[in-house]
Amino acid sequence: MFAATGRRVLVSGASRGLGRAVAAAFAAHGDRVAVHYGTRRADAEATLAALPGTGHALVGADLATAEGARELVQDTVAALGGIDVLVNNAAVNTPHPPADTTYAEWTAAWQAHVAVNLLGTAHLSHLATRHMIDQGTGGRIVNIGSRGAFRGEPDHPAYGATKAAVHALGQSLAVALAPHGIAVASVAPGFIDTDRVAHRLTGAEGEAIRAQSPFGRVAEPAEIAAAVLWLASPDAQWSSGTVLDLNGASYLRT
Repeated sequence: MFAATGRRVLVSGASRGLGRAVAAAFAAHGDRVAVHYGTRRADAEATLAALPGTGHALVGADLATAEGARELVQDTVAALGGIDVLVNNAAVNTPHPPADTTYAEWTAAWQAHVAVNLLGTAHLSHLATRHMIDQGTGGRIVNIGSRGAFRGEPDHPAYGATKAAVHALGQSLAVALAPHGIAVASVAPGFIDTDRVAHRLTGAEGEAIRAQSPFGRVAEPAEIAAAVLWLASPDAQWSSGTVLDLNGASYLRT
């Protein structure tokens, strides 16, 4: 039976922002967490140092390459003794508005987004799944998608497209992995108050962003992390395949 606590959890892109909040939520729940970083080692070390409990690990890898994904899962298993939960949070999100971007910039942006957001997620999911199946105790994969997959991202089209692909990947894996006791779900957050986007939450742009939700604010990272923690729980198995909207009613779909 899949455990409710004391699990071995890999959170990709956990050096700051939402990834840091997700790592903290699992650690506070009594799980052991592998904190992944790409280039921000100092930030990841700060995340690791702040986690409650013991037995956590710091793991660095370049998820833009297939070998980087392999190394990350290998290092996680070596540090934690296995892997029970994978949270695919690492992502690239740089602006490339079509009308103002050169072709060279456009192709580079798409290659970077696809490499990390889609292929990195796919590779980590496959590698982690193999360990979960061999362990024979089930598992959980939670993907961090985006509201932008549904409403569009005019200045970040590759981000919206790759997040839509992540949602579809999660649903395919949910069907394929259910016989092994592995549940797969995705969350689709709207705007989140993180360091990466803090500059956009000031002035008129910030007011417009907050006005997208009838609550008149944006999400706190801990709110999204709480949903991720639940989707990784034994009680959430029947939610496998879902794409959970977490956008404060800023975008409603049927």
